[in-house]
Amino acid sequence: MTETTMAASTAPAPAGAVTGGVKILLRLEGLTLFAGMVVLYDVWGGSWWVFALLFLAPDLSFIAYLDNPKTGAVIYNAAHSYMAPVALMTTGFAFGEPLTLSIAMIWLAHIGIDRALGYGLKYQAGFGFTHLGRIGRAQGQA
Repeated sequence: MTETTMAASTAPAPAGAVTGGVKILLRLEGLTLFAGMVVLYDVWGGSWWVFALLFLAPDLSFIAYLDNPKTGAVIYNAAHSYMAPVALMTTGFAFGEPLTLSIAMIWLAHIGIDRALGYGLKYQAGFGFTHLGRIGRAQGQA
């Protein structure tokens, strides 16, 4: 291992970023959520065309970064938090609304795969600063 590689691998995580076993656990939770929602969606008999069409919809929240990082982080986090899709799923079950349930499952699957891949909730410092650590080109830099 070179000195540069060694320094990058031992550099402390940015303030507010989770590390070690907790980071692994959070990413595994994301993978579990993704897999669970895909299986549930399949058992539910949801349309895979609808799934494909809506799966990346939460990423439209990236557009808010065109305004500024603070607005971008708030809008991105709103679209990538569990709160809205869980509320939607609860509403879907309560009122027996199949489309509402389908949207909630797809949304949760999206959040799950994002978390499994290390795309966490964003800090206002910029898109690359997440609760799961740095992402993008500068991830190895402290």
